[in-house]
Amino acid sequence: MKNCKFLLIGLAVLLLSSCAERKGNEPIATVRKKPNIVLIMSDDQGWGDLSVNGNTNLSTPNIDALAKNGAVFENFYVQPVCSPTRAELLTGRYATRLGVHRTSAGGERMNLNETTIAELLKQAGYKTAAYGKWHNGMQPPYHPNSRGFDDYYGFASGHWGNYFNPMLEHNGKIVKGNGFLVDDLTDHGIDFMEKNRENPFFLYLPLNTPHSPMQVPDAYWGAFKDKNLKMKYHGEEEEDEDFTRAALAMVENIDYNVGRIINKLKELKLEENTIIIYLSDNGPNGWRWNGGMRGRKGSTDEGGVHTPFFIQWKDSIPAGKKIKQIGSAIDLLPTLSNLVGIVPKTQKPLDGRNLAPLIFDKNPEWTDRSIVNHWNGKTSMRTQQYRLDNENRLYDMDEDRGQTTDVSQKFPKLADSLKKAKEHWLAEIVPLNSGTDDRPITLGHPDFVYTQIPARDGIPHGNIERSNRYPNNTFFTHWKSEKDSITWDVEVLVDGEFEVELYYTLKSEDTGVTLQLSQGDSKLISMVTEAHDPPLTGMENDRVPRMESYVKEFKPHILGKIELQKGRNPLILKTLKMDGDEGIDLRLLMFKRID
Repeated sequence: MKNCKFLLIGLAVLLLSSCAERKGNEPIATVRKKPNIVLIMSDDQGWGDLSVNGNTNLSTPNIDALAKNGAVFENFYVQPVCSPTRAELLTGRYATRLGVHRTSAGGERMNLNETTIAELLKQAGYKTAAYGKWHNGMQPPYHPNSRGFDDYYGFASGHWGNYFNPMLEHNGKIVKGNGFLVDDLTDHGIDFMEKNRENPFFLYLPLNTPHSPMQVPDAYWGAFKDKNLKMKYHGEEEEDEDFTRAALAMVENIDYNVGRIINKLKELKLEENTIIIYLSDNGPNGWRWNGGMRGRKGSTDEGGVHTPFFIQWKDSIPAGKKIKQIGSAIDLLPTLSNLVGIVPKTQKPLDGRNLAPLIFDKNPEWTDRSIVNHWNGKTSMRTQQYRLDNENRLYDMDEDRGQTTDVSQKFPKLADSLKKAKEHWLAEIVPLNSGTDDRPITLGHPDFVYTQIPARDGIPHGNIERSNRYPNNTFFTHWKSEKDSITWDVEVLVDGEFEVELYYTLKSEDTGVTLQLSQGDSKLISMVTEAHDPPLTGMENDRVPRMESYVKEFKPHILGKIELQKGRNPLILKTLKMDGDEGIDLRLLMFKRID
Protein backbone atom coordinates (compact mmCIF):
# COMPACT_ATOMS: atom_id res chain seq x y z
CA MET A 1 0.00 0.00 0.00
CA LYS A 2 2.88 2.38 0.81
CA ASN A 3 4.41 1.94 -2.66
CA CYS A 4 1.02 2.57 -4.27
CA LYS A 5 0.63 5.73 -2.21
CA PHE A 6 4.01 7.05 -3.29
CA LEU A 7 3.25 6.23 -6.92
CA LEU A 8 0.06 8.24 -6.65
CA ILE A 9 2.04 11.15 -5.20
CA GLY A 10 4.37 11.11 -8.21
CA LEU A 11 1.48 10.90 -10.66
CA ALA A 12 -0.29 13.72 -8.89
CA VAL A 13 2.81 15.88 -9.22
CA LEU A 14 2.91 15.16 -12.94
CA LEU A 15 -0.77 16.01 -13.31
CA LEU A 16 -0.48 19.24 -11.31
CA SER A 17 2.59 20.36 -13.23
CA SER A 18 0.91 19.59 -16.56
CA CYS A 19 -1.99 21.86 -15.65
CA ALA A 20 0.21 24.67 -14.33
CA GLU A 21 0.93 27.88 -16.19
CA ARG A 22 4.23 29.32 -17.25
CA LYS A 23 5.28 32.85 -16.41
CA GLY A 24 3.38 35.19 -18.65
CA ASN A 25 0.34 32.90 -18.46
CA GLU A 26 1.61 30.75 -21.31
CA PRO A 27 -0.17 27.41 -20.68
CA ILE A 28 1.64 24.10 -20.59
CA ALA A 29 0.09 21.33 -22.67
CA THR A 30 -2.63 19.48 -20.78
CA VAL A 31 -0.85 16.19 -21.37
CA ARG A 32 2.93 16.32 -21.40
CA LYS A 33 5.55 13.65 -21.85
CA LYS A 34 7.37 12.02 -18.98
CA PRO A 35 10.10 14.21 -17.49
CA ASN A 36 13.64 13.83 -18.72
CA ILE A 37 16.34 12.93 -16.21
CA VAL A 38 19.91 14.26 -16.12
CA LEU A 39 21.98 12.59 -13.41
CA ILE A 40 25.42 14.16 -12.89
CA MET A 41 27.92 12.55 -10.54
CA SER A 42 31.42 13.84 -9.84
CA ASP A 43 34.29 11.60 -8.77
CA ASP A 44 36.09 12.12 -5.43
CA GLN A 45 34.50 15.52 -4.78
CA GLY A 46 33.86 16.25 -1.12
CA TRP A 47 30.72 17.78 0.33
CA GLY A 48 32.81 20.85 1.08
CA ASP A 49 34.08 21.36 -2.48
CA LEU A 50 31.25 23.76 -3.37
CA SER A 51 30.70 27.43 -2.67
CA VAL A 52 27.05 26.76 -1.83
CA ASN A 53 28.26 24.66 1.12
CA GLY A 54 30.38 27.51 2.45
CA ASN A 55 33.76 27.02 0.78
CA THR A 56 35.15 30.42 -0.19
CA ASN A 57 38.21 28.88 -1.88
CA LEU A 58 36.23 28.35 -5.09
CA SER A 59 33.13 29.48 -6.94
CA THR A 60 30.54 27.05 -8.31
CA PRO A 61 27.58 29.20 -9.41
CA ASN A 62 25.99 26.65 -11.75
CA ILE A 63 25.96 23.78 -9.27
CA ASP A 64 24.87 26.23 -6.56
CA ALA A 65 21.94 27.21 -8.79
CA LEU A 66 20.67 23.62 -8.72
CA ALA A 67 20.51 23.89 -4.93
CA LYS A 68 18.78 27.27 -5.06
CA ASN A 69 16.27 26.24 -7.73
CA GLY A 70 15.60 22.76 -6.37
CA ALA A 71 15.71 20.73 -3.18
CA VAL A 72 18.81 20.13 -1.06
CA PHE A 73 19.28 16.96 0.99
CA GLU A 74 21.46 18.13 3.84
CA ASN A 75 22.25 14.59 5.02
CA PHE A 76 22.79 12.41 1.98
CA TYR A 77 25.05 9.37 1.99
CA VAL A 78 26.99 7.26 -0.49
CA GLN A 79 29.67 4.62 0.02
CA PRO A 80 33.35 5.40 0.73
CA VAL A 81 34.63 4.63 -2.80
CA CYS A 82 33.59 4.65 -6.45
CA SER A 83 32.23 1.26 -7.52
CA PRO A 84 29.82 0.50 -4.65
CA THR A 85 28.21 3.94 -4.85
CA ARG A 86 27.68 3.60 -8.59
CA ALA A 87 26.13 0.17 -8.19
CA GLU A 88 23.78 1.36 -5.43
CA LEU A 89 22.72 4.40 -7.41
CA LEU A 90 21.81 2.23 -10.40
CA THR A 91 20.00 -0.58 -8.54
CA GLY A 92 18.51 0.76 -5.30
CA ARG A 93 20.29 -2.02 -3.40
CA TYR A 94 23.31 -2.14 -1.11
CA ALA A 95 26.49 -2.87 -3.05
CA THR A 96 27.34 -5.73 -0.73
CA ARG A 97 24.29 -7.56 -2.10
CA LEU A 98 25.43 -6.91 -5.66
CA GLY A 99 28.82 -8.61 -5.63
CA VAL A 100 30.74 -5.32 -5.50
CA HIS A 101 33.65 -5.62 -3.10
CA ARG A 102 36.64 -4.04 -4.88
CA THR A 103 37.37 -1.28 -7.37
CA SER A 104 39.31 -3.54 -9.77
CA ALA A 105 40.14 -7.15 -10.68
CA GLY A 106 36.47 -7.97 -11.31
CA GLY A 107 35.32 -7.04 -7.82
CA GLU A 108 33.74 -3.85 -9.17
CA ARG A 109 31.07 -5.72 -11.15
CA MET A 110 27.37 -5.84 -10.34
CA ASN A 111 25.83 -9.31 -10.37
CA LEU A 112 23.89 -10.08 -13.51
CA ASN A 113 20.54 -10.78 -11.85
CA GLU A 114 20.10 -7.13 -10.85
CA THR A 115 17.84 -4.49 -12.43
CA THR A 116 19.12 -0.99 -13.14
CA ILE A 117 17.22 2.28 -13.32
CA ALA A 118 18.33 2.54 -16.96
CA GLU A 119 16.61 -0.76 -17.76
CA LEU A 120 13.40 0.38 -16.08
CA LEU A 121 13.39 3.70 -17.89
CA LYS A 122 14.22 2.09 -21.22
CA GLN A 123 11.26 -0.26 -20.80
CA ALA A 124 9.12 2.82 -20.13
CA GLY A 125 10.09 4.38 -23.45
CA TYR A 126 13.10 6.46 -22.44
CA LYS A 127 16.22 6.93 -24.54
CA THR A 128 19.19 6.22 -22.30
CA ALA A 129 22.85 7.20 -22.39
CA ALA A 130 25.87 7.10 -20.07
CA TYR A 131 28.98 9.15 -20.73
CA GLY A 132 31.96 8.86 -18.43
CA LYS A 133 33.38 6.55 -15.79
CA TRP A 134 31.25 3.40 -15.52
CA HIS A 135 33.31 1.29 -13.07
CA ASN A 136 30.77 -1.53 -12.69
CA GLY A 137 32.02 -4.00 -15.27
CA MET A 138 33.74 -3.82 -18.66
CA GLN A 139 32.82 -6.96 -20.58
CA PRO A 140 29.24 -7.68 -21.69
CA PRO A 141 26.89 -8.52 -20.02
CA TYR A 142 28.44 -6.27 -17.32
CA HIS A 143 29.05 -3.47 -19.80
CA PRO A 144 26.75 -0.38 -19.68
CA ASN A 145 25.25 -1.22 -23.09
CA SER A 146 23.96 -4.45 -21.56
CA ARG A 147 22.69 -2.78 -18.36
CA GLY A 148 20.08 -0.54 -20.01
CA PHE A 149 22.08 2.18 -21.75
CA ASP A 150 21.49 2.67 -25.48
CA ASP A 151 24.66 4.72 -25.89
CA TYR A 152 27.90 4.68 -23.92
CA TYR A 153 31.06 6.75 -24.34
CA GLY A 154 33.90 6.85 -21.83
CA PHE A 155 35.97 4.29 -19.96
CA ALA A 156 34.41 1.30 -18.27
CA SER A 157 37.24 0.64 -15.81
CA GLY A 158 38.14 2.83 -12.85
CA HIS A 159 40.55 5.73 -12.85
CA TRP A 160 42.18 6.78 -16.12
CA GLY A 161 45.74 7.95 -16.71
CA ASN A 162 45.21 10.80 -19.13
CA TYR A 163 42.40 13.36 -19.32
CA PHE A 164 43.52 15.02 -22.58
CA ASN A 165 42.57 13.21 -25.84
CA PRO A 166 42.69 9.79 -24.12
CA MET A 167 41.95 6.31 -25.42
CA LEU A 168 38.25 5.70 -24.73
CA GLU A 169 35.47 3.51 -26.05
CA HIS A 170 32.15 4.15 -27.77
CA ASN A 171 29.73 1.26 -27.39
CA GLY A 172 32.63 -1.15 -27.07
CA LYS A 173 34.76 0.16 -29.92
CA ILE A 174 38.08 1.85 -29.12
CA VAL A 175 38.09 5.56 -30.00
CA LYS A 176 40.18 8.62 -29.18
CA GLY A 177 38.79 11.35 -26.95
CA ASN A 178 38.48 14.95 -28.05
CA GLY A 179 40.13 17.48 -25.76
CA PHE A 180 39.76 17.61 -21.98
CA LEU A 181 37.72 14.61 -20.89
CA VAL A 182 35.03 16.31 -18.78
CA ASP A 183 34.40 18.80 -21.59
CA ASP A 184 34.25 15.93 -24.08
CA LEU A 185 31.79 13.92 -21.98
CA THR A 186 29.60 16.99 -21.64
CA ASP A 187 29.73 17.50 -25.41
CA HIS A 188 28.32 14.01 -25.84
CA GLY A 189 25.63 14.70 -23.27
CA ILE A 190 24.58 17.88 -25.03
CA ASP A 191 24.48 16.11 -28.38
CA PHE A 192 22.36 13.33 -26.86
CA MET A 193 19.84 15.82 -25.46
CA GLU A 194 19.68 17.62 -28.78
CA LYS A 195 18.99 14.41 -30.70
CA ASN A 196 16.34 13.25 -28.23
CA ARG A 197 14.59 16.53 -27.53
CA GLU A 198 11.29 15.02 -28.68
CA ASN A 199 11.65 11.85 -26.58
CA PRO A 200 11.85 11.33 -22.84
CA PHE A 201 15.52 10.70 -22.07
CA PHE A 202 17.78 9.60 -19.24
CA LEU A 203 21.27 11.08 -19.37
CA TYR A 204 23.77 9.69 -16.85
CA LEU A 205 26.99 11.73 -16.63
CA PRO A 206 29.43 10.01 -14.25
CA LEU A 207 32.28 12.50 -14.63
CA ASN A 208 35.88 11.53 -13.86
CA THR A 209 37.12 14.48 -11.82
CA PRO A 210 38.44 15.57 -9.35
CA HIS A 211 39.81 12.00 -9.18
CA SER A 212 43.55 11.86 -9.74
CA PRO A 213 45.66 12.22 -11.83
CA MET A 214 45.28 15.91 -11.13
CA GLN A 215 44.95 17.21 -14.67
CA VAL A 216 42.93 20.29 -15.57
CA PRO A 217 43.13 22.86 -18.41
CA ASP A 218 45.49 25.79 -18.00
CA ALA A 219 42.71 28.36 -17.65
CA TYR A 220 41.43 26.68 -14.47
CA TRP A 221 44.83 25.87 -13.02
CA GLY A 222 46.02 29.41 -13.66
CA ALA A 223 43.35 30.74 -11.33
CA PHE A 224 44.41 28.39 -8.51
CA LYS A 225 48.14 27.62 -8.73
CA ASP A 226 49.16 30.60 -6.59
CA LYS A 227 45.90 31.06 -4.73
CA ASN A 228 45.89 31.60 -0.98
CA LEU A 229 43.53 29.00 0.48
CA LYS A 230 41.60 30.67 3.27
CA MET A 231 39.64 27.56 4.25
CA LYS A 232 41.84 24.61 5.14
CA TYR A 233 41.59 21.12 6.56
CA HIS A 234 40.88 21.13 10.30
CA GLY A 235 42.52 17.89 11.44
CA GLU A 236 45.98 16.70 12.40
CA GLU A 237 46.73 15.18 9.00
CA GLU A 238 48.77 17.34 6.64
CA GLU A 239 46.95 19.01 3.76
CA ASP A 240 48.70 18.99 0.39
CA GLU A 241 47.67 22.47 -0.70
CA ASP A 242 48.71 22.03 -4.35
CA PHE A 243 46.58 18.88 -4.49
CA THR A 244 43.69 20.85 -3.00
CA ARG A 245 44.20 23.65 -5.53
CA ALA A 246 44.13 21.16 -8.39
CA ALA A 247 41.00 19.46 -7.04
CA LEU A 248 39.16 22.77 -6.68
CA ALA A 249 40.23 23.85 -10.16
CA MET A 250 38.78 20.59 -11.49
CA VAL A 251 35.52 21.25 -9.63
CA GLU A 252 35.27 24.70 -11.20
CA ASN A 253 35.62 22.99 -14.59
CA ILE A 254 32.78 20.64 -13.62
CA ASP A 255 30.72 23.67 -12.67
CA TYR A 256 31.35 25.20 -16.11
CA ASN A 257 30.09 22.02 -17.73
CA VAL A 258 27.03 21.80 -15.48
CA GLY A 259 26.25 25.30 -16.71
CA ARG A 260 26.54 24.09 -20.30
CA ILE A 261 24.01 21.31 -19.58
CA ILE A 262 21.55 23.71 -17.96
CA ASN A 263 21.90 26.26 -20.76
CA LYS A 264 21.28 23.58 -23.40
CA LEU A 265 18.12 22.48 -21.59
CA LYS A 266 16.96 26.09 -21.55
CA GLU A 267 17.77 26.49 -25.24
CA LEU A 268 15.78 23.34 -26.05
CA LYS A 269 12.94 24.57 -23.81
CA LEU A 270 13.27 21.41 -21.74
CA GLU A 271 14.32 22.77 -18.35
CA GLU A 272 10.82 22.71 -16.86
CA ASN A 273 10.39 19.10 -17.91
CA THR A 274 13.78 17.81 -16.79
CA ILE A 275 14.81 16.43 -13.41
CA ILE A 276 18.45 17.34 -12.75
CA ILE A 277 20.38 15.63 -9.96
CA TYR A 278 23.90 16.41 -8.78
CA LEU A 279 26.00 14.41 -6.30
CA SER A 280 29.45 12.93 -5.74
CA ASP A 281 30.40 9.27 -5.40
CA ASN A 282 32.32 9.53 -2.10
CA GLY A 283 34.19 11.91 0.15
CA PRO A 284 37.17 14.05 -0.88
CA ASN A 285 40.32 12.37 -2.20
CA GLY A 286 42.57 14.49 -0.01
CA TRP A 287 42.68 16.21 3.36
CA ARG A 288 40.99 19.54 2.63
CA TRP A 289 38.18 21.65 4.04
CA ASN A 290 35.04 19.53 4.35
CA GLY A 291 32.85 21.20 6.93
CA GLY A 292 34.78 19.80 9.88
CA MET A 293 33.69 16.21 9.21
CA ARG A 294 35.93 13.30 10.17
CA GLY A 295 37.27 11.06 7.42
CA ARG A 296 37.85 11.26 3.68
CA LYS A 297 37.52 8.94 0.68
CA GLY A 298 37.78 5.30 1.77
CA SER A 299 36.47 5.99 5.28
CA THR A 300 33.07 4.93 6.64
CA ASP A 301 33.05 8.03 8.85
CA GLU A 302 30.91 11.05 7.99
CA GLY A 303 33.48 12.81 5.84
CA GLY A 304 34.00 9.76 3.66
CA VAL A 305 30.35 9.20 2.81
CA HIS A 306 28.49 12.52 3.11
CA THR A 307 27.88 13.97 -0.36
CA PRO A 308 26.14 17.04 -1.74
CA PHE A 309 22.78 16.10 -3.24
CA PHE A 310 20.65 18.55 -5.19
CA ILE A 311 17.55 17.76 -7.21
CA GLN A 312 15.92 20.34 -9.47
CA TRP A 313 12.67 19.98 -11.39
CA LYS A 314 11.77 23.52 -12.20
CA ASP A 315 8.23 24.58 -11.33
CA SER A 316 7.57 21.14 -9.80
CA ILE A 317 10.02 20.74 -6.90
CA PRO A 318 9.87 23.67 -4.43
CA ALA A 319 12.88 25.93 -5.01
CA GLY A 320 15.35 26.17 -2.16
CA LYS A 321 13.76 23.47 -0.04
CA LYS A 322 16.14 22.04 2.55
CA ILE A 323 15.53 18.46 3.64
CA LYS A 324 17.09 17.27 6.89
CA GLN A 325 15.98 13.63 6.72
CA ILE A 326 18.78 11.25 5.76
CA GLY A 327 18.88 9.86 2.24
CA SER A 328 21.16 7.56 0.29
CA ALA A 329 22.25 6.50 -3.18
CA ILE A 330 20.05 3.42 -2.74
CA ASP A 331 17.04 5.76 -2.80
CA LEU A 332 17.56 7.01 -6.35
CA LEU A 333 15.96 4.11 -8.21
CA PRO A 334 12.71 4.07 -6.19
CA THR A 335 12.55 7.88 -6.16
CA LEU A 336 13.10 8.38 -9.89
CA SER A 337 10.68 5.56 -10.69
CA ASN A 338 8.07 7.36 -8.66
CA LEU A 339 8.74 10.78 -10.19
CA VAL A 340 8.28 9.50 -13.74
CA GLY A 341 5.25 7.39 -12.85
CA ILE A 342 6.55 3.83 -13.28
CA VAL A 343 6.41 0.89 -10.90
CA PRO A 344 9.95 -0.35 -10.19
CA LYS A 345 9.61 -4.01 -11.14
CA THR A 346 13.02 -5.26 -10.06
CA GLN A 347 14.24 -8.83 -9.75
CA LYS A 348 15.29 -8.31 -6.15
CA PRO A 349 13.75 -6.35 -3.22
CA LEU A 350 15.01 -2.80 -2.85
CA ASP A 351 16.94 -1.42 0.11
CA GLY A 352 16.20 2.18 -0.86
CA ARG A 353 13.12 4.28 -0.17
CA ASN A 354 11.12 6.67 -2.31
CA LEU A 355 12.09 10.19 -1.28
CA ALA A 356 9.18 11.90 -3.07
CA PRO A 357 7.20 12.65 0.14
CA LEU A 358 10.23 14.48 1.56
CA ILE A 359 10.67 16.44 -1.66
CA PHE A 360 7.04 17.52 -2.19
CA ASP A 361 5.14 17.37 1.11
CA LYS A 362 5.26 20.13 3.71
CA ASN A 363 4.61 17.67 6.52
CA PRO A 364 5.59 14.27 5.09
CA GLU A 365 4.72 10.97 6.68
CA TRP A 366 8.17 9.54 7.24
CA THR A 367 9.54 6.94 9.63
CA ASP A 368 13.11 7.14 10.86
CA ARG A 369 15.58 4.76 9.29
CA SER A 370 19.24 3.81 9.38
CA ILE A 371 21.72 3.79 6.49
CA VAL A 372 24.71 1.45 6.38
CA ASN A 373 28.15 2.41 5.10
CA HIS A 374 30.50 -0.47 4.40
CA TRP A 375 33.88 -0.80 2.75
CA ASN A 376 37.02 -2.91 3.10
CA GLY A 377 35.72 -4.77 6.14
CA LYS A 378 34.63 -1.63 7.98
CA THR A 379 31.00 -0.79 8.71
CA SER A 380 29.21 2.16 10.28
CA MET A 381 25.53 3.00 10.67
CA ARG A 382 23.89 6.41 10.35
CA THR A 383 20.51 7.18 11.89
CA GLN A 384 18.80 10.55 11.68
CA GLN A 385 20.73 11.84 14.68
CA TYR A 386 23.53 9.38 15.42
CA ARG A 387 26.41 7.51 13.80
CA LEU A 388 27.77 4.25 15.18
CA ASP A 389 31.26 3.99 13.71
CA ASN A 390 33.27 0.91 12.82
CA GLU A 391 34.68 0.72 16.36
CA ASN A 392 31.13 0.90 17.81
CA ARG A 393 31.67 4.41 19.13
CA LEU A 394 28.49 6.47 19.10
CA TYR A 395 28.31 10.11 18.02
CA ASP A 396 25.53 12.68 18.12
CA MET A 397 25.79 14.06 14.60
CA ASP A 398 23.50 17.00 15.30
CA GLU A 399 25.94 18.31 17.89
CA ASP A 400 29.24 16.69 16.89
CA ARG A 401 29.72 16.54 13.13
CA GLY A 402 33.44 15.95 13.57
CA GLN A 403 32.85 12.77 15.63
CA THR A 404 35.00 13.93 18.55
CA THR A 405 32.97 12.75 21.56
CA ASP A 406 31.84 9.16 22.05
CA VAL A 407 28.41 9.16 23.75
CA SER A 408 27.93 5.38 23.86
CA GLN A 409 28.24 5.37 27.66
CA LYS A 410 25.64 8.13 27.90
CA PHE A 411 23.18 6.20 25.69
CA PRO A 412 24.07 2.52 26.25
CA LYS A 413 20.73 1.12 25.05
CA LEU A 414 20.90 3.03 21.79
CA ALA A 415 24.52 2.02 21.23
CA ASP A 416 23.70 -1.61 21.91
CA SER A 417 20.68 -1.63 19.59
CA LEU A 418 22.70 -0.11 16.72
CA LYS A 419 25.53 -2.54 17.32
CA LYS A 420 23.08 -5.45 17.08
CA ALA A 421 21.53 -3.94 13.94
CA LYS A 422 24.98 -3.71 12.36
CA GLU A 423 25.77 -7.32 13.27
CA HIS A 424 22.43 -8.44 11.82
CA TRP A 425 23.09 -6.53 8.59
CA LEU A 426 26.52 -8.11 8.16
CA ALA A 427 25.17 -11.59 8.94
CA GLU A 428 22.35 -11.19 6.43
CA ILE A 429 24.45 -9.94 3.54
CA VAL A 430 27.87 -11.67 3.90
CA PRO A 431 29.83 -9.52 1.44
CA LEU A 432 31.98 -11.14 -1.22
CA ASN A 433 35.74 -10.80 -1.00
CA SER A 434 38.73 -11.70 -3.15
CA GLY A 435 38.76 -15.21 -1.73
CA THR A 436 35.07 -15.95 -2.36
CA ASP A 437 34.49 -14.18 -5.70
CA ASP A 438 34.65 -16.86 -8.40
CA ARG A 439 33.07 -14.91 -11.25
CA PRO A 440 35.12 -15.24 -14.46
CA ILE A 441 35.72 -12.60 -17.10
CA THR A 442 33.04 -12.94 -19.75
CA LEU A 443 33.95 -13.06 -23.44
CA GLY A 444 31.86 -13.18 -26.61
CA HIS A 445 28.36 -12.25 -25.55
CA PRO A 446 26.17 -13.08 -28.59
CA ASP A 447 24.42 -9.69 -28.58
CA PHE A 448 27.59 -7.60 -28.67
CA VAL A 449 30.33 -7.29 -31.26
CA TYR A 450 33.24 -6.25 -29.04
CA THR A 451 34.79 -7.65 -25.88
CA GLN A 452 37.72 -5.81 -24.38
CA ILE A 453 40.18 -7.89 -22.37
CA PRO A 454 42.55 -5.38 -20.76
CA ALA A 455 45.81 -5.81 -18.92
CA ARG A 456 43.90 -4.71 -15.82
CA ASP A 457 42.11 -8.07 -15.64
CA GLY A 458 45.10 -10.27 -16.42
CA ILE A 459 47.57 -12.17 -14.24
CA PRO A 460 51.29 -11.91 -15.14
CA HIS A 461 53.62 -14.88 -14.87
CA GLY A 462 57.41 -15.01 -14.82
CA ASN A 463 59.22 -11.70 -15.27
CA ILE A 464 56.23 -9.72 -16.49
CA GLU A 465 55.24 -6.79 -14.29
CA ARG A 466 52.29 -4.46 -14.07
CA SER A 467 53.12 -0.82 -14.76
CA ASN A 468 51.60 0.26 -11.42
CA ARG A 469 50.16 -1.36 -8.31
CA TYR A 470 46.76 0.26 -9.01
CA PRO A 471 45.50 -2.00 -11.84
CA ASN A 472 42.79 0.00 -13.59
CA ASN A 473 44.97 2.05 -15.92
CA THR A 474 47.96 -0.29 -16.20
CA PHE A 475 49.76 -2.16 -18.93
CA PHE A 476 52.06 -5.20 -18.75
CA THR A 477 55.77 -4.68 -19.27
CA HIS A 478 59.16 -6.32 -18.59
CA TRP A 479 58.50 -9.33 -20.84
CA LYS A 480 61.94 -10.94 -20.68
CA SER A 481 61.60 -14.61 -21.50
CA GLU A 482 59.77 -17.11 -23.67
CA LYS A 483 58.66 -18.67 -20.38
CA ASP A 484 56.76 -15.52 -19.41
CA SER A 485 53.01 -15.36 -20.02
CA ILE A 486 49.78 -13.58 -19.16
CA THR A 487 46.53 -15.35 -18.29
CA TRP A 488 42.93 -14.26 -17.93
CA ASP A 489 40.24 -16.30 -16.18
CA VAL A 490 37.78 -16.28 -19.06
CA GLU A 491 34.41 -17.84 -19.76
CA VAL A 492 33.38 -17.83 -23.43
CA LEU A 493 29.61 -17.38 -23.40
CA VAL A 494 28.81 -18.73 -26.88
CA ASP A 495 30.85 -20.52 -29.55
CA GLY A 496 32.15 -18.12 -32.17
CA GLU A 497 34.87 -16.86 -34.44
CA PHE A 498 36.66 -13.68 -33.40
CA GLU A 499 39.15 -11.29 -34.90
CA VAL A 500 41.70 -10.40 -32.23
CA GLU A 501 43.42 -7.02 -32.08
CA LEU A 502 46.43 -6.42 -29.87
CA TYR A 503 47.32 -2.99 -28.44
CA TYR A 504 51.08 -3.00 -27.89
CA THR A 505 54.41 -1.20 -27.87
CA LEU A 506 57.70 -2.75 -28.95
CA LYS A 507 61.25 -1.42 -29.16
CA SER A 508 62.92 -1.43 -32.59
CA GLU A 509 65.70 -3.75 -31.42
CA ASP A 510 63.11 -6.30 -30.25
CA THR A 511 60.97 -6.68 -33.39
CA GLY A 512 60.15 -10.16 -34.62
CA VAL A 513 58.25 -11.34 -31.56
CA THR A 514 56.06 -14.39 -32.24
CA LEU A 515 52.99 -14.54 -29.97
CA GLN A 516 50.58 -17.37 -29.25
CA LEU A 517 47.08 -16.76 -27.95
CA SER A 518 45.20 -19.83 -26.76
CA GLN A 519 42.04 -20.77 -24.94
CA GLY A 520 41.23 -24.43 -24.47
CA ASP A 521 41.99 -26.22 -27.74
CA SER A 522 41.96 -23.00 -29.77
CA LYS A 523 45.23 -21.33 -30.76
CA LEU A 524 46.31 -18.29 -32.74
CA ILE A 525 49.93 -17.59 -33.67
CA SER A 526 51.09 -14.24 -35.02
CA MET A 527 54.35 -12.30 -35.43
CA VAL A 528 54.73 -8.64 -34.46
CA THR A 529 57.30 -7.11 -36.80
CA GLU A 530 56.60 -3.39 -36.57
CA ALA A 531 58.34 -1.38 -33.89
CA HIS A 532 56.33 1.14 -31.89
CA ASP A 533 58.13 2.69 -28.93
CA PRO A 534 56.46 5.92 -27.77
CA PRO A 535 57.48 7.62 -24.51
CA LEU A 536 55.47 7.57 -21.31
CA THR A 537 53.20 10.59 -21.04
CA GLY A 538 50.91 12.20 -18.51
CA MET A 539 53.44 13.97 -16.34
CA GLU A 540 53.39 16.99 -18.64
CA ASN A 541 49.73 17.61 -17.71
CA ASP A 542 49.90 16.63 -14.02
CA ARG A 543 49.56 19.54 -11.59
CA VAL A 544 50.90 17.40 -8.73
CA PRO A 545 52.77 14.05 -8.85
CA ARG A 546 50.46 11.12 -9.47
CA MET A 547 50.22 7.73 -7.77
CA GLU A 548 48.74 5.95 -10.82
CA SER A 549 50.54 4.56 -13.85
CA TYR A 550 51.72 6.87 -16.58
CA VAL A 551 50.41 6.06 -20.03
CA LYS A 552 51.59 5.89 -23.63
CA GLU A 553 50.09 5.54 -27.09
CA PHE A 554 49.56 1.85 -27.84
CA LYS A 555 49.44 0.62 -31.41
CA PRO A 556 46.70 -1.75 -32.63
CA HIS A 557 47.83 -4.90 -34.43
CA ILE A 558 45.57 -7.60 -35.88
CA LEU A 559 46.74 -10.92 -34.49
CA GLY A 560 44.30 -12.86 -36.66
CA LYS A 561 41.18 -14.96 -36.23
CA ILE A 562 40.44 -17.58 -33.62
CA GLU A 563 37.58 -20.02 -32.99
CA LEU A 564 36.53 -20.06 -29.36
CA GLN A 565 34.38 -22.70 -27.72
CA LYS A 566 31.79 -22.03 -25.06
CA GLY A 567 33.10 -22.69 -21.59
CA ARG A 568 35.50 -21.56 -18.91
CA ASN A 569 39.17 -21.94 -19.73
CA PRO A 570 42.14 -19.61 -19.18
CA LEU A 571 43.00 -17.27 -22.01
CA ILE A 572 46.79 -17.45 -22.35
CA LEU A 573 49.15 -15.09 -24.17
CA LYS A 574 52.73 -16.27 -24.45
CA THR A 575 55.81 -15.69 -26.60
CA LEU A 576 57.02 -18.53 -28.82
CA LYS A 577 60.04 -16.65 -30.17
CA MET A 578 61.93 -13.51 -29.14
CA ASP A 579 64.74 -12.12 -31.31
CA GLY A 580 65.63 -9.34 -28.85
CA ASP A 581 65.94 -8.90 -25.11
CA GLU A 582 62.32 -7.99 -24.45
CA GLY A 583 58.86 -8.71 -25.75
CA ILE A 584 55.89 -6.40 -26.12
CA ASP A 585 54.28 -4.11 -23.60
CA LEU A 586 50.55 -4.97 -23.60
CA ARG A 587 47.60 -2.67 -22.95
CA LEU A 588 44.69 -4.83 -24.08
CA LEU A 589 43.23 -7.46 -26.40
CA MET A 590 40.08 -6.61 -28.36
CA PHE A 591 37.87 -9.47 -29.54
CA LYS A 592 35.50 -8.71 -32.41
CA ARG A 593 32.81 -11.30 -33.17
CA ILE A 594 32.77 -11.95 -36.92
CA ASP A 595 30.41 -14.93 -37.31
